Amino acid sequence: MPDEPLATEADSRFPSGKWTGFYTYHGHTEKQPMELILNFRQGMMEGEGRDAVGEFTVKGRYHLDDGVCNFRKQYIGRHSVEYSGFNEGKGIWGTWQIRHESKGGFHIWPEGMALGTTDALEAEEEIPIEAPEEEFVPEEELVPAAA
Repeated sequence: MPDEPLATEADSRFPSGKWTGFYTYHGHTEKQPMELILNFRQGMMEGEGRDAVGEFTVKGRYHLDDGVCNFRKQYIGRHSVEYSGFNEGKGIWGTWQIRHESKGGFHIWPEGMALGTTDALEAEEEIPIEAPEEEFVPEEELVPAAA
């Protein structure tokens, strides 16, 4: 008998489909937008997306009892980013980190969810982030100084 496909998550906090949101770098106020397509099934989350850095895949876990979510965003042919957050009914928000090089905050939510700027700003302010030892800038973003 073939394996049954896993059922899509019934909890309204974790709808499969299009998600949108942003991430920030510690010490900066600019929000970097990202688009995702996520699938939630029996505690596992998977998907793909894109942002200013490039295209990526997403794999991780979520917990219905406390809303905790941990996932890895793997850029295609590039570095990965570890995300740790939770969902209390207004999307998933928390912190991200690239090894010990860079960190910041994030907030993603299902496309179409009525979230105002105030909600996103409040979530961003509540994220506890320690100052990094030095800011990481990817090699491709380094611009030589004008002569």
